[in-house]
Amino acid sequence: MNAVRPSPVLEVRGLKVSYGGIAAVKGVDLAVYPGELVSLIGSNGAGKTTTLKALIGLLAPQGGEVFFKGQSIVGLGAWDLVKDGLVMVPEGRGVFARMSIEENLLMGAYVHGQTREDAARVALDIERMFALFPRLKERRAQLAGTLSGGEQQMLAMARALMSRPQLLLLDEPSMGLSPLMVDKIFEVIREVAAQGVTLVLVEQNASRALEIAQRAYVMESGLITLSGNAQDMLSDPQVRAAYLGQ
Repeated sequence: MNAVRPSPVLEVRGLKVSYGGIAAVKGVDLAVYPGELVSLIGSNGAGKTTTLKALIGLLAPQGGEVFFKGQSIVGLGAWDLVKDGLVMVPEGRGVFARMSIEENLLMGAYVHGQTREDAARVALDIERMFALFPRLKERRAQLAGTLSGGEQQMLAMARALMSRPQLLLLDEPSMGLSPLMVDKIFEVIREVAAQGVTLVLVEQNASRALEIAQRAYVMESGLITLSGNAQDMLSDPQVRAAYLGQ
């Protein structure tokens, strides 16, 4: 007897987004199920980042539907979505440069309450982030703006995790990093997924993204052109030629 698949935590139907009358996303359908790591790959300008921004409420769709935990979220702002458990780590990291690492982490916990119990949980969450990112613990009092690019990416991810997301969107986390730091970032993404956080990973490093994902979508010119098992895509000649340089 086949197991019943759970309802998707995120479901997108016919999403359309335009910039100044130019269609950037032309009717995207996708679904993400609880506990999955799903990669969205494609070339520059394919519409991947635009899609994420529409999901998190930073861009208003011109059409389509977006459901998070079964509820429509079109029209809701990023603040409301973060409180509900949908969080994004943007391309470019966006850390608070004049705040310390620890202050940045506390900013990530702003959606939680102010009771003594809440404060105790936040303190535990900070220690959990330091266990996941030991390099941040060593520099906890250091200003975020003085960190390397890789360290800032770690901080951006840790700050997002402080909100205890049910779905975390990662936009190009390896961009501009050294190969050694890319290895570390993907190691952390794998660990976060193993802890049960549902993830959507937008990444130009297609081979690395497919290696750690369960499922993947390929996006070109604002459309999903291929979807399926990520490991199958790694061996697909069309995908290898177009995105893996093989």
